[in-house]
This record gives sequence, structure tokens and C-alpha cells, in this order.
Amino acid sequence: MRMVIVTGMSGAGKSTALKVLEDAGYYCCDNMPISLVMKFAELAFSQEKEGSDIALGVDIRSGDALDELSNVLDEMKWRRFDYRILYLDASDDVLVKRYKETRRTHPLAKEGRVDQGIRLEREKLSFLKKKADYIIDTSQLLTRELKQELERIFVNDQQFSNLFITVLSFGFKYGIPADADLVFDVRFLPNPYYIEGLRHLTGNDREIQEYVMQFDAAAQFLDKLEDMLRFLIPNYVLEGKNSLVIAIGCTGGKHRSVTLANAIAKRLSGMEYGLKTEHRDIDKDIKTKG
Repeated sequence: MRMVIVTGMSGAGKSTALKVLEDAGYYCCDNMPISLVMKFAELAFSQEKEGSDIALGVDIRSGDALDELSNVLDEMKWRRFDYRILYLDASDDVLVKRYKETRRTHPLAKEGRVDQGIRLEREKLSFLKKKADYIIDTSQLLTRELKQELERIFVNDQQFSNLFITVLSFGFKYGIPADADLVFDVRFLPNPYYIEGLRHLTGNDREIQEYVMQFDAAAQFLDKLEDMLRFLIPNYVLEGKNSLVIAIGCTGGKHRSVTLANAIAKRLSGMEYGLKTEHRDIDKDIKTKG
């Protein structure tokens, strides 16, 4: 039997996580009173049987009783109850945006500003994040991507590391991504934009890929970038980083950056981290000119 405690920031995807686990056959209970967590665990583990996996949603809605949870978890570990903690997080800017879009009230900011509630919530949940076995930052994840990551961990039992990597292509003329951790400029490569017959294509097309990759500098760049990232990523993990955005930019974000973002993502795909590729500006020139 497996027991998962689902927690984290309000608006980071806890409801989605519980739905995914429920669909996977877990018995799910959300917002369980802290005083009942130990009793529930005792009952569950005393009647352990095949297919009896459970998931408990615990978060800031528990109020002052949340302070008691640390002792409860310590006792469960001392009694050798096999549980894992899934902590869902997102950046403050993303959480504020989500609250504004849904027009929901933050549990700790009913009469104040959302950002103040988020700050207070981070403080109150910090002990849970430190205890977490899985930390997933959903700032860059679509709902379907979060579902895929959860299924990879809890359904397919694949190895998990608390790091999700986004390889992001962009155009410098539209601005450097504000959330980028590493930024690489590939404007040193010849631009397919000036080649008749290639301008309307993108780095997702074979013709552009072949044009960009025919230059030795492109292959050398990929080799050096891969070598550096394979060194950096494990060290980021050791420092507790759980989200990494690798931004690769060219002039318009349509040809060179897309080609090289796809290429480096393919090289990193064998690593034991969550990974996705995103092309921020690939269609911008069409919309602008339209």
C-alpha cells in the first residue's frame, strides 16, 4: 500500500493532483482534519491490502492545526508508516495571476491582498516543503503536462528528481523571458530569414533544421551546451532547485532558436528529470504582420 500526502501552495494544482491519483485508483480524501490524519493512517495500514493506495490532501485550510502536522508526520515515520509527501509549488507571480483569472479568494487574504496571503502561506508551509519527497513547480506546466508528470511518478513508477526543465525558444526583439534561468544567444548563426523559400518556415520544419545544422558552429554550440548543462543540472538539484528554464534566443524566435531548442531538448531527454520544450515567439511575426 502507498500513502501520498498532497500539499503545497493554494493555486499550484493540488486539486488536479488528487483527481489524477483518484483516476489511478487511489482512495482520496481532501482537507482532512490534522487530528484525524494519524487515526486514518493507523486504520489504513492495519487493513493493508493490494490496491489500497490512499492520498490525503492537507494544506493551509487546516488553520492553526497545521502546526501539529509536523509532529504527526514524525510519529508516522517512527512507526514505519510508509508515506510520501507531494508538494506542489508555483512562483508568486503565477499564483497571483491564477487567482485573478479565477476570481477566487486566497484562504489567507480574505480581506487583504493576494500577494500578502501567498507570502504568509509560504511561511506556514515551509516545514512541509522541507519534508517533501516530491516537489513539482507548476509555474510553467499546463494541466495536461502536470497530469503526465504525476502519472510518470505515481502510476508508471518512473524515477523522479525534484527538477522540471523547460527549454524555451524566444525572439530577442520580443524581449528576454522574465523567468529564464539561463539565456543563450544564437544570433551568431546565419539567419534562414534571408534565404528565399525558408522565410515562412520555422525551426520545426526539416528544411530549416538542415539549413541551421549544416554549419559547424551550430554542432559545436550544441556539444558545448550539452556538456555544460549535464554539469550544471545535477548541481542545481543538489542546491534544491526544482524548476529550470533554459532560454535560447535568436532575432525573431522562429528559426535558429527553435531548431537548437529542439535539438538540445532531444539530447537531454534521456536524463531523469521532467522536461518540456516551448516556443514562445514562433508565430509572433505572423500575428504582427497580420
